[in-house]
Amino acid sequence: MTLQWTAVALFLYIEIGILVILCLPFISAQRWQSIFKLNIWNKVARFWNKGFLTMIIILIVLFLDAVREVRKYSGAEHGKDAKLHPNMFDHLHMKLFRAQRNLYISGFSLFLWLVMRRVITLINQLATAIGTGTALQTQADSANEAAKKYMEDNEHLKQALEEGKGEKKTGEGSEALKKEVTRLVEELATSNNALKKSHAEAEAMRKQVEGLTQEYDRLLQEHQKLQNLQQDAGDKKDQ
Repeated sequence: MTLQWTAVALFLYIEIGILVILCLPFISAQRWQSIFKLNIWNKVARFWNKGFLTMIIILIVLFLDAVREVRKYSGAEHGKDAKLHPNMFDHLHMKLFRAQRNLYISGFSLFLWLVMRRVITLINQLATAIGTGTALQTQADSANEAAKKYMEDNEHLKQALEEGKGEKKTGEGSEALKKEVTRLVEELATSNNALKKSHAEAEAMRKQVEGLTQEYDRLLQEHQKLQNLQQDAGDKKDQ
């Protein structure tokens, strides 16, 4: 294996290791987001997009070069020379095997590079959604506590009105009761709106995550089909 393909294979192993670490179940999305927000990553972030695109271009070039090599050594004209030069046939078969190996290495490296980018994006989105849902849930709980407190205050006001004497006291108590009831209604409306908004955002984020998961499954199935077709083509050439 040449130096460049050794580097690509090493890069592929690194990608597999990173994806395995990212998929560990006992590390939460919020923990990963806190890791991604470290100062060292902030310094690297400005070079991330350029490095990502550069690596994609390099992997695409290597992939196309591997495809060219596979086509070169799997031509039909080599079958005619196999009877006259058995050693040449073995040499070409070895070249074809190496070209197919390089094709798989570059193809999987490119595929996992794109998957790793998408997984990191999904982790950040999931952590943001969890944080937003927690904050909205806390706000809704606070609004419910305030509503319970206002209801208790209203009960005390009702008791005071029942125990009060005189029309003036009764009128003042009724006015205070109306104000408290109005404020309670406004607080309940605010809490209901916040709760509805949190549910809507959580539902939208869930649909987005489901869509991205379906897209990832589709890409994985298409890649598996392409790999099976390439394998079948290689087996037919060997026969």
